[in-house]
Amino acid sequence: MHRRVLILGSTGSIGCSALEVVAALRPEVEVVGLAAGRDGRKLAEQAGRFGVRAVALADTERAPWLRQVLSPDTRVYAGADGLVELVRETDADFVLAAIVGAVGLPATLAAVERGIDLGLANKEALVVAGSILIPLARQRGGKLLPVDSEHSAIFQAMQAGRANEVARIWLTASGGPFRTWSPERIARATVAEALNHPTWSMGPKITIDSATMMNKALEIVEAHYLFALEPERIGVLVHPESIVHSMVEFCDGSTIAQLGSPDMKTPIQYALTYPQRVAGLAEPLDWAAQRSLSFEPPDHARFPALRLGYEAARLGGTAGAVLNAANEAAVELFRAGEIAFGRIAALAEQTLRRHRLCENPRLDELLAADAWARDEVQGCKRSCAE
Repeated sequence: MHRRVLILGSTGSIGCSALEVVAALRPEVEVVGLAAGRDGRKLAEQAGRFGVRAVALADTERAPWLRQVLSPDTRVYAGADGLVELVRETDADFVLAAIVGAVGLPATLAAVERGIDLGLANKEALVVAGSILIPLARQRGGKLLPVDSEHSAIFQAMQAGRANEVARIWLTASGGPFRTWSPERIARATVAEALNHPTWSMGPKITIDSATMMNKALEIVEAHYLFALEPERIGVLVHPESIVHSMVEFCDGSTIAQLGSPDMKTPIQYALTYPQRVAGLAEPLDWAAQRSLSFEPPDHARFPALRLGYEAARLGGTAGAVLNAANEAAVELFRAGEIAFGRIAALAEQTLRRHRLCENPRLDELLAADAWARDEVQGCKRSCAE
């Protein structure tokens, strides 16, 4: 096995974990390209440490500095178009898509167009453009390998049977920091409280999504596209221990689960080495110390965002793009102190309701729906403040 890996989003939590995995797997795995949003200093350090000669920085203002500090033979791309050019011009056979938000979608599509195997670490690519990505990947021959822990677990469990033998899948959720809070208390939660996740260490946006359970709503849409399942065959269970990462229920009544420590290095490595398994960095579970595993149905009064995932999956078309963008915009407003925590899901729902659905969108129509939803959230915020 030899993998030439390009990491989109190398300075984020997933990207940094991926580089730890690569370091442990060298020389079988090498990094040939890195891309980041704004953290040019960290990107430069990573490029130097791994001997990478092709990098991209979305922030065009910081790109000149990056060109000065890197070696002259390093190709430096800048801006959103630069991310796409990096993918198209770098000799890679695996792209890890770990850029948070819809901004990385064009570069992700570029990897699929080239027929490169794609590790999907962000939900947005399939939530926004699953209707385009899935058929294109089949046409071009590249594999779509989920890195999101829940979908990696489903993918791994599905190796125990055939697709037509799957009755339903169960996505597990930690319940986040507000699992036992009252709806009234949740609505007033602070940013610090929302970022205090009990089991996972993640970036701020996904941590807040976990607190609203919007992450699980988006995962429903993602699973709908990735595994070709109707929304009614996708269940959600709250599992506070975060040991069972998800389960597949087969037609004979058997349920196959993937279990492990809450460490993203495991699904990252599985995608990088698939179909092989090799010794990993994550600590194995200490079963002698594990006393219990508990499950409970999600409380929709506490987490109204969850049902929006089912709605977007049923609607299809541009609904996923609108839900994702509205949530991103609302999370930004919450982090900036401009809206209360309880308004995040409310603004996403209001935006989804007001959207005029396009059932078979092109990429430009998906991006237009994304932009419209962000503007709509801003407009709703202003009208509520007046």
